Amino acid sequence: MMRSITASQAKLLDKRAREVCGLSTLTLMENAGRAVADEVMRSKKRRIALFCGKGNNGGDGFVCARHLIAGGLKPDIFLAGRRSAPRGEARLNLKILLKLKHKINGIGRKDLGLLKRKVGRYDLIVDAIFGVGLKGKIEGFYKDLIELINSSGARIVSVDIPSGLDADTGKALGACIRADRTVTFVARKRGMTKGEGPGRCGKVIVKDLGFPAHKPFVGHS
Repeated sequence: MMRSITASQAKLLDKRAREVCGLSTLTLMENAGRAVADEVMRSKKRRIALFCGKGNNGGDGFVCARHLIAGGLKPDIFLAGRRSAPRGEARLNLKILLKLKHKINGIGRKDLGLLKRKVGRYDLIVDAIFGVGLKGKIEGFYKDLIELINSSGARIVSVDIPSGLDADTGKALGACIRADRTVTFVARKRGMTKGEGPGRCGKVIVKDLGFPAHKPFVGHS
């Protein structure tokens, strides 16, 4: 088993899973989201919110939300941005939730005041805003949103990596979720073990995505 991988190795693993195993990105997203949902269900928390971004990390969050709903829970789902923003597989999973008639709350800067009053009601928050591909400093609305989640008092479960943590260096990119647990996939990301990583990730739980993560897929460290 690989001890840790870089962001580029994580992307290579996804690519090899598609090319070698024939696993689609949609299947990998389904496996990831379900793994996070299983962890949330084990927590026994019932007042749950999911904060999802517009990329694949957010798509994992949408899948997680669907499995929580299937398990009898009624989570609140927040999309950081417009409902039209997600693309590709993330958009497909958003559409599934909409077809299930579950409310998706699109949020922007103007909604932060209301969120500040509401966020303290949750026992558990799923952070699915940014993934391992994040580059550059987080500012503005996203910085304020991350700080609001951190101050909520809820337990926080991050999807793959805490939003705002550099997957390679362990540096907080302007603002960073401070998770109680991080459900990551295939292997720990290198930044989880360096710099601010250990203090931001909480307990790290490594889940597989349904393919063998060893040579010839990617070199390991």
